[in-house]
Amino acid sequence: MRSTTIIYLSKSRLHVKPRVTLLGLNWKLNLNDDFSCSPILRLAPNMSSILPIIIYLFALFTHSHSQSQSQSQSQSISSPTICIIGSGIAGSSLAHFLRSYSPPNSPSSAARILLFERNDIVGGRMATVTISGETFEAGASILHPLNYHASNFTRLLNLKPRTPPTSESSLSLGIWNGSKFVFKTVTSHSKNPFVQKIVSFANSLYMLLRYGFSLFKMNSFVEVTVNKFLKYYQSFETRPTFETVDEMLKWAGLYNLTTCTLHDELVNVALTPLLVQELVTVITRINYGQSVYISGLAGAVSLAGSGGGLWSIEGGNRQMASGLINRSDVELHLHEEIYSIFNLGEYYELSSTKGRSYMCEVTAIATPLDELNIQFTPPISIPERHLQHTHATFVRGLLNPGYFGLQTVSEIPELVGTIEEPDLPFSSISVLKQHNETDMTYKIFSRKAMPDSLLESIFSVRKETIRINWAAYPHYKAPEVFAPFILDGKQLYYANAFENAASTMETSAVAAENVARLILSRHFGEGSSRSSNLMSSFSDDKLLHSDL
Repeated sequence: MRSTTIIYLSKSRLHVKPRVTLLGLNWKLNLNDDFSCSPILRLAPNMSSILPIIIYLFALFTHSHSQSQSQSQSQSISSPTICIIGSGIAGSSLAHFLRSYSPPNSPSSAARILLFERNDIVGGRMATVTISGETFEAGASILHPLNYHASNFTRLLNLKPRTPPTSESSLSLGIWNGSKFVFKTVTSHSKNPFVQKIVSFANSLYMLLRYGFSLFKMNSFVEVTVNKFLKYYQSFETRPTFETVDEMLKWAGLYNLTTCTLHDELVNVALTPLLVQELVTVITRINYGQSVYISGLAGAVSLAGSGGGLWSIEGGNRQMASGLINRSDVELHLHEEIYSIFNLGEYYELSSTKGRSYMCEVTAIATPLDELNIQFTPPISIPERHLQHTHATFVRGLLNPGYFGLQTVSEIPELVGTIEEPDLPFSSISVLKQHNETDMTYKIFSRKAMPDSLLESIFSVRKETIRINWAAYPHYKAPEVFAPFILDGKQLYYANAFENAASTMETSAVAAENVARLILSRHFGEGSSRSSNLMSSFSDDKLLHSDL
């Protein structure tokens, strides 16, 4: 009888039972689908004739496995993974700059970009709120006319800039000290452009009489600071990359402003105490929720954010982040928080709250670390920093004139700012929209949550209330100490290190651009494929204005 040989390989979970003929022998292969088991060979007694076949099959399997590994390693080398934590303006800008600055057909242009956002929507501190079916900015709200990155994003994404109409730009202002208005501009409800111009001129004259030529000194201080900041838009031939915030600020001539308070800077340029105590204080309390004793650069940026030509994105500034992410070919992981970053040498292992792990050659953190609990192995060291919480309260209703010692609602200024008094419960109250004479939408900024009992005394009518607690920006304290852009001397980056200098949408984009250039040069050994002066491309743009 002719002997039959059966080979049973319990190593592949294929459930295939082919019958083949090799070297004149009939073979029946039963390939079970369990790769975890050890292979079992059941051979006929004629071992010497079968052994070469076994060796051949083993060699064939080994070669195929080796080729597969080689291809996998080749893909890993040619397609590195860059992981970005945070989908706000810093994270979305970073992804955009990595894509747009990568040279064509280079390793960086083929990189995978994974972007992680712990919330269920992108945008970070750019957000909107809906009250009675109408949408308003809830987070980062205003853009400066010389914010070139934001302007470029707006054009690139075909977004519509929103500039305040004349009636909005001449809103009435009142400075409240807790018991009375120490300053209040002239109010006119006329929509006639000629009347509005007269009112605006009268208010300018009134402010000049109260604060004197210190107003011009304040504008000059802001203008000098802004002109230094514009160096960050120069071409790459004249603008290096920076590994630390300190050297980035020193290069632009801005570092000294972070070593002393805004108050000291304004005293040095001979501003009157009255202007500092009233108007400057109102501005810093609105924009940063802090006093004039914040560090000087943050204070100058705050003052710049109170000038003319301010704008925003129609439909919400958050669209910049979502638009940049959509066009940057990223793998977006929403509602997935990274809680651990482990340095494995050539890779970083990121572990998420969804029980997943990711291997990344480059990791960039584009969100403030101050209130996150990411575990770093090995540990990193950054200066301790506290975030300033701003409570934004939105109310649909009507203010109570009696709370301000007035008789009618029409006497209340459209923007109520406050001076630095410990007992004042809010920083500002502003009218977002007037629906009719007895129905308006307001936004209140405060350092603490506004309880219902307090709102009941401030408002005579309250139809709807929405509260948001923002970990909005750093608590500024001169002299500032900065975390580095490179956290471990390798490929772990921190875009939000720049926030200790100033926190705005534009400064986040500026820092993200620098980090993108660092990654391209340090990890890939590449220069940027683009090198243009960003300012020159906007010289004739109607969106931008040179006034402050």
